[in-house]
Amino acid sequence: MEPYDVKVALDELKEDAVLPHPVRLRDMIMRTPHGAGEALELNRDFQSYLAHYGETQKVALEILERLAASEAKKA
Repeated sequence: MEPYDVKVALDELKEDAVLPHPVRLRDMIMRTPHGAGEALELNRDFQSYLAHYGETQKVALEILERLAASEAKKA
């Protein structure tokens, strides 16, 4: 199995995440019809997504920066 390059992962994280960007997700939500209850539930879920999205990117960035700064192990 080929090892995954930490610097590549760091660059990919900085460029674009795999998860849909919150703005795109919000647009998808806004472009579909919802009843009042469902809209409220979607809004709550979206707020949670937004918070977790940012937190996850910060954690991943910190880990990848630490790994990128360290020397790779010899096989």
